[in-house]
Amino acid sequence: MTTDFTPLSALAGGALIGLAAVLLMGLHGRIMGATGILGGLLRAGDARDWALRAAIVAGMAAGPLAYFLVAGSAPAISQPVSLAEIILGGLIVGLGVSYGGGCTSGHGVCGIARFSRRSLVATACFMTTAIATVFVVRHVLGA
Repeated sequence: MTTDFTPLSALAGGALIGLAAVLLMGLHGRIMGATGILGGLLRAGDARDWALRAAIVAGMAAGPLAYFLVAGSAPAISQPVSLAEIILGGLIVGLGVSYGGGCTSGHGVCGIARFSRRSLVATACFMTTAIATVFVVRHVLGA
């Protein structure tokens, strides 16, 4: 199994995520945790809050469209696993988000930047789990 890592696009993407998080915190006083934003769309509440959440989710979904407009072709997407494995992985991540009190963007980007102890522990846990999973899948199972 090979990994197509492109440092420049990764750096640019990370910088844009960080900028978006800073702008959301600075302009709206909100943490950019993706699952919290998406979850808030499903709850009835303040119309302005819902509109902000909807705009953020729409912006995330518009990324591939923006890529298409700039590059002239759709981004290459490959999935080396079955649909069942994708669904299982999504359910596992959903459980982790529920028990961990947030997602990777909320804890890893915003929480660490605010020196939140809870986010430092959560980020250490999910990074350790990710490293262990890659090791097992690639070196123990040989996939």
